[in-house]
Formats: sequence, C-alpha cells, structure tokens
Amino acid sequence: MSLPSDILLELFGHREYRGSQQKIIERVLSGGHSLIIMPTGMGKSLCYQLPAVVLADRARPGEQQAEPPLRSVTAPLTLVISPLIALMKDQVDALLEKGVDATFINSSLQRSERVLRYQQIALGHYDLVYVTPERFRKSEFWEVVGKRDVVLLAVDEAHCISEWGHDFRPDYTRVGEIRQRLGNPTTIALTATATPEVQTDIVKQLNLESKSVELFHEGIDRPNLELKVEQVWDDDAKYETIVKARKNTDGCGIVYFTLIRKLMEFSDRLWADKIPHLIYHGDLPRSRRKSLQESFMSEPGHLVLATNAFGMGVDKEDIRYVLHADLPGSLESYYQEIGRAGRDGKPSRCVLLYDERDLATQMEFMNWSNPDAEFYQRVHDFLKNEMEKINAFGIDWLRERIHYKQKHDRRLETALAMMDRWGVIEGTLQPLEVKVIHELPEHLKDKLSLANKLKRDQSKLLTMLQYVKHQGDRKQYIHDYFGID
Repeated sequence: MSLPSDILLELFGHREYRGSQQKIIERVLSGGHSLIIMPTGMGKSLCYQLPAVVLADRARPGEQQAEPPLRSVTAPLTLVISPLIALMKDQVDALLEKGVDATFINSSLQRSERVLRYQQIALGHYDLVYVTPERFRKSEFWEVVGKRDVVLLAVDEAHCISEWGHDFRPDYTRVGEIRQRLGNPTTIALTATATPEVQTDIVKQLNLESKSVELFHEGIDRPNLELKVEQVWDDDAKYETIVKARKNTDGCGIVYFTLIRKLMEFSDRLWADKIPHLIYHGDLPRSRRKSLQESFMSEPGHLVLATNAFGMGVDKEDIRYVLHADLPGSLESYYQEIGRAGRDGKPSRCVLLYDERDLATQMEFMNWSNPDAEFYQRVHDFLKNEMEKINAFGIDWLRERIHYKQKHDRRLETALAMMDRWGVIEGTLQPLEVKVIHELPEHLKDKLSLANKLKRDQSKLLTMLQYVKHQGDRKQYIHDYFGID
C-alpha cells in the first residue's frame, strides 16, 4: 500500500505539495468534508484525484501485482461532478496516462459507449468517474452506481450550486439529495471564486452543517500579475492597445469581449493589418472550438480574441497578457479570466480597457440574460405548438416571431439554454432541434424570483464598476469583495 507522498511523486510527478494541498488531502482521507477555494491552475483537481487513488489502493488486498488487480463490485469509487464536458476527457486522458483507472460519462458519448461504461462500473472497474450533474436524472446510471461503494464525492465548480453565484446551474441544486442517496460520502466542494454569501449557500445546498465543513481558502493574491484599468474613448484606442500588446509582448495573450459581433469587428481589423490571431466564441461548432483551443494550448505565441466561453481548462503557463476590451459583468468572472495569466509565476499584465459606453452594452447584455416570466412562457408556447415550423425554417424564424425587429436581442438563446438546463426540452440547441418534454418549472414562472435574479446581476455589475473607479489597491479591493483577511 503506497503512501500519499509516494503517489504524489510516482503518479503525479510532484515532490512537494502546493499551498494547502497536503492538509486538504489528509482531511479527505480522514473522512472530513471540505470546501476549497483555490485559483484555477493551482492544483484543485489533485485534492480529490490523489485521495481517489489512495482510497482505491487501500481496498486492494496484498501488494500490487504486475497483473491488473481483480475487481469487486464493492470496490470504492470516487465520483466527480462537473459541468465542464470539454474538460472531462482531458482530465481522464491525463489520469489514464498515469495509470489511474478513470473514465467519464456525459452526453458527448454514443449510447453504446455509455452502456459499456455502465457495465464496467457495475463490474467494479474504475476508481474515479467524472459525470455531469444531469447524469443523475438517469435511472440506469443510479442502477449501476448503487452497486458501488461511493467513498468520495467531489463537486467541482461548486459555485454553480448557488443561485447567488455567477454561473448557477439548476441540476446542481440536487447535489444535496444526490449525496444522501449515495450514502453521505465524504464530500469535497471546489471552486476558484466564491463570496462569503456563496460559500454559506454551497454548504447549505450540500445538506451539510457548517461546523462539519472545513474551509480552505487559498486567497487570490498573484504577486506576478499587474492589474490595470485604462480609460479609453473609442474602439480605435482599444484596437491600438491590443496591437501594441501583441507586438511588444512575448508569449500568448487573450482579449475578452462581451459581444460576438464586436469581437468579429476587431478580428476583421486585425486581418486587414495582417496580424494573425484566433477567435473563439460560443456560436462556433464544438469541433471548431476544440481545435482552436488545442492550437492555443500546443503552439507558442498565439493571440486569441474570445468571449467568456473561452478559458475553462486553459492551463497554459506563458499567457503574458489578458486584456478586457469590454467591461465584465461581475468581479467573479473578471477574476477567473485574469487568473489565466502568468501561471508560470513570471510577470504578466491584466488590463481592463474601460469605455463608459460599455456600461450600456453590459446592461443590455444583462437584460438579454434575464428574460422575464412572460417571455419564458411565450417561448415555451411556440415550442409546444409550432415545432414543425421551427424545425422547417430554423431558429431565425422563431427569433423573428419572438423578437420582431430586434435582431440583436439574445433573450431567446438564454431562454432555450435555461429550458435545457431545467429539463424542459431535450435535443440540440445548435442547430435547434428540440422537443418539449415538461412544463416550465416554477422557477421560470416566478416573476419575483426572476426579478431578484436581475437585481443580483445589477449589483454585481455595480461592484465591477466600483472596481474600475477604485483609486487604491485593486488587489485589496478584490480581497475585500471575496471576504479574504
């Protein structure tokens, strides 16, 4: 039986733990619940991957043999709940290269492959399985998981569990119920950002008592990052700053935009000036997004223009600058995005280019992200009664009838995404081929709840604006917001 420190070196290639990793791992192995707040790229995944290996190793009798060990349906299993389908395969591939028996199950798999993996789980294979929270809607998944001893539950991107967080996902609200049905295993919740309010809500939603959960807060201080806000007056000034950063800085860079159409305008200007770059946004096909991210990760010196769809899983050391060409909607998303710079510890610049007109753009974007109850009902009625025409003429036909002349209005995309998250519809959103399988949940019909969500988003935007106007230490401002001593 190997010691955790041996596994750290032999499997993961590290001689020492980073930050609080050792204390977290020791607590997990002793059966204690933990809430981990740790910047992206600082080693959150090790905090459950290493214990998963140790717990599986402890359950195997005798010395490891050259032959694979015999499997038992009672073999311990670690489940990792994550919303990030694109990252699951990357993490599992990395674990398989290290010899860890891991897999993932999500909607990217063909049904035949999912069934095969279900069978393997039931037979006692896999020490670690990544799943989306939506997977727990499936009775066949519960059937196979129920045959295993789930000893550790890791909830990644745990801020998604809270309506107060910046990326709430409805299926995460069932994680507390899922924990109980799994037999209340040791639980570790992990996120890069969470205010004190969100921290409290995560523990509550997990059906845990606060006194039973130890908080490990790594803080958000990155001494090598230079945080700046530059006020600009037009797009020309933004463009000049981007070009200057591209020409005068070694390494890679990311420029974040709020709107795809603005991103494309800047891309056209860069191509006109023969400045190579990549573009990444949520309207691109998944295969195209994947290839773009792989190019960015594997090739040196790239500049990428992106919306906030880009970044999850980007663990590239030499990102020397992150520019925000638009005002971000919240300090949470801003911090996550600048956290992708300088992971090698070398000096890196994070510059927010603030044009006062961008505030109006962000407010418009916020309204698109918060359809009211009447809008949800209207979309639902169209999907129920006009699906034949929608399938025939596409989403543009539906948009014309929902938005009339407001062709840039994106509320329809938000409504469809939320209906998909709540299980109201099933199918694909790009291209739009769905069918209605449930009525709207109360949450999407509750006028007060939706209005309160809009108010919370407005409050987050105000906090972001106050950051822009702040005359003191901006890192301290961020620390104060996240409740870090």
